[in-house]
Amino acid sequence: MAKQLFGTDGIRGVPGTYPLDNETLERVGFALGQYLLAHGLTNGAQARVLIGRDTRESGPHIAAQIALGLGASGAEAVPAGVLTTPGVAWLVSREGFSAGVVISASHNPYQDNGVKLISASGMKFPDAVEAEIESVILSSKSAASRGHGTVNRAEIDHHGDAKLHQDYLAGLREAVLPGAKLAGMKVVLDCANGAASELGPQLFRSLGAKVIAIHNTPDGRNINKECGSLHPESMQEAVLEAGAALGVAFDGDADRAIFATASGVLVNGDGVLLAAGRYMKSKGKLKGAAIVGTTMANLGLERALESSGLRLTRTDVGDRYVLEEMRRDGANLGGEQSGHILFLDDATTGDGMLTAVKMASLVSIAGPLDSLVADLKIFPQKIVNVPVRSKPPLESLPEVVRELKEAEGVLGRSGRVVLRYSGTEGLARVMVEAEREQDVLRWTERLASALRSAIGA
Repeated sequence: MAKQLFGTDGIRGVPGTYPLDNETLERVGFALGQYLLAHGLTNGAQARVLIGRDTRESGPHIAAQIALGLGASGAEAVPAGVLTTPGVAWLVSREGFSAGVVISASHNPYQDNGVKLISASGMKFPDAVEAEIESVILSSKSAASRGHGTVNRAEIDHHGDAKLHQDYLAGLREAVLPGAKLAGMKVVLDCANGAASELGPQLFRSLGAKVIAIHNTPDGRNINKECGSLHPESMQEAVLEAGAALGVAFDGDADRAIFATASGVLVNGDGVLLAAGRYMKSKGKLKGAAIVGTTMANLGLERALESSGLRLTRTDVGDRYVLEEMRRDGANLGGEQSGHILFLDDATTGDGMLTAVKMASLVSIAGPLDSLVADLKIFPQKIVNVPVRSKPPLESLPEVVRELKEAEGVLGRSGRVVLRYSGTEGLARVMVEAEREQDVLRWTERLASALRSAIGA
């Protein structure tokens, strides 16, 4: 049965309204605690659940409501304060927590928020487990959680355990590539006014880098606002103004990173996979039959990898699907064009700060990022988001199917078309990629028009 609450990236919504209303949030905490207890996942006499959040003004309240539910179930809520999503995952997997909770809506504006659940392995729970937890959330039994838990609001509101933060940063420092010297390297960090605002600059300064930090003064409402990985323009400008060797733009919860070369050229996840994949292959460190990307990876990446004797395996959009394919294939490098990169030898999930350490190391060892991605020819690509009133199977829409078949027939090997629904919003996404810009514009409009006619909101 399809899940009602959990999407591809946890539970998302507007704070104060379902499913981020107080009662449902308490039920989430209660259901998680009940699941851990029922399956003996307590790591001792009591389940301990780490709760981290980004900088949205709604974060402390949501964390407190979930902590109430956890307390009612008999679990202990351990506040981590403002911490990146991968930071929570790293600490849960290494420091004996039964599970983790992240309060974040990633790259979305501050008005949104969300809840992600992390298993003891440091990875998201499988779909089947989310469905089991969801059934408890939606059942009347979980209403017993209301009014029975207690939580110290001051502990939830404070910055969290400083030792936990430092443990995580120590782990990231161990990911510096052998032979790399970051001392003296000038790096621009766009922290998106999010979870990396303090930790990002701390990390790179502790490695000796000269850090120019921008968008690192969160006020609860400016997270991702005209900054970060979705708006990297100011980061590119800062790189040129400072004469920096590298620029990095994180998103709100710092699970992704976008880069700028010393000349200000933007490098997304495709460029990271190419540069990192070649380096890892040269050192005999690349595992599996291929590097794993998604349907959104540019054709230019596929061609550049082929020229280096490397293969790209594509999977559905979403880090959980990339991870599943990597585990099936035995791969240790994969990721998304958005900058969500998985280095499985170092971490269980995509981590923007880890990726930044890897890329800064690579620049130190192998030279400017400009040269590392010089042969990456980016095919013209356009994505159109179509608001939809429902999400029926795309193959059930005759007009859409007809346009799709015609587009694929005309483009052949010189282009690609991807149609999919957003996992977190009421949108259908149309992506067209081709050698010629006019083909991209033509087919995105025709396909978007077909979707609007069929199911447009």
